[in-house]
Amino acid sequence: MKFLDEAKIYIRSGDGGNGCVSFRREKFIPFGGPDGGDGGKGGNVWVECVGGLNTLIDFRYQQHFKAQKGEHGKGDLRSGQKGEDLVIKVPPGTQIFEDDKETLIADMLEEGQRVLLAKGGNGGFGNAHFKGPVNQAPKYANPGQEGQERWMWLRLKLLSDAGLVGLPNAGKSTFLSAVSRAKPKIADYPFTTLKPQLGVVYIDDKEFVIADLPGLIEGAHEGVGLGTRFLGHIERCGVILHLIDGTQEDVVEAYHTIREELEAYGHGLEEKEEILCLNKCDALTEDEIKKKRKSLEKASGGKVRTISGVSRQGVDEVLREVLKAVLAFRAGEAS
Repeated sequence: MKFLDEAKIYIRSGDGGNGCVSFRREKFIPFGGPDGGDGGKGGNVWVECVGGLNTLIDFRYQQHFKAQKGEHGKGDLRSGQKGEDLVIKVPPGTQIFEDDKETLIADMLEEGQRVLLAKGGNGGFGNAHFKGPVNQAPKYANPGQEGQERWMWLRLKLLSDAGLVGLPNAGKSTFLSAVSRAKPKIADYPFTTLKPQLGVVYIDDKEFVIADLPGLIEGAHEGVGLGTRFLGHIERCGVILHLIDGTQEDVVEAYHTIREELEAYGHGLEEKEEILCLNKCDALTEDEIKKKRKSLEKASGGKVRTISGVSRQGVDEVLREVLKAVLAFRAGEAS
């Protein structure tokens, strides 16, 4: 299934049905009086959060959503039938914005959550409603109210426990395929991953979800390389797993590039717990590992783990650290 994390849609609730102008006409009842029924209410447009979805790809093929109109009123005091509501289903983590892409309408986080996006128009009154002592035979009725219409943006921010970040070709996809059943594309050139990938990791009889995000580059916080859209997926992560390609010359510069982008983007990314790993250590000598690890620890001011996604060197130890951080994050969210 293709991944799509942003879509623009048009919605319109149903128009209300018109009221009916009708008079009772029966044998031996020459002055039957008005009996026009009311119009039915138009259908509402709802958005609902459902499980089993992790992409907005369905909205690439359908952008217009219209609820059913209410039926018109009928004679013999029969009201029109209400229009059916329309329910738009979105995956957990979907944010809904106005057409300006800034005004947040709803943040869909939990399965079963429902939000009313457009209310259906009320049905018009039939002429029986206007009967009175002065006017006992009104020849007019109300038209139904028009439904509401609007354009809006859907933006998906993946609900994952941990986020894999790093420069292009840092070995994130290889790592994800090694620790989960996810099968991302893997190749020895930059920008192999062009869309986020989710994988479920099992360690010590526990599980958590990890997201492999496309490689970030300098200027990502300004949208370079679709960076802002990719950075948005990290907002909901509990911990950041930062991979550095150990085979490159300047590992410190690679570290600073990612950290600067996280800090420039904001939204709390710079405050999230980070687990820093020197990756591809299977391709390095012991002296190279020690030298680059020492440089990274000096630059980051913290511990640096040495791993290899290919040989799984140090992978389980890192996963246990990630799990510990994820469990702490979940406990903090629940409290």
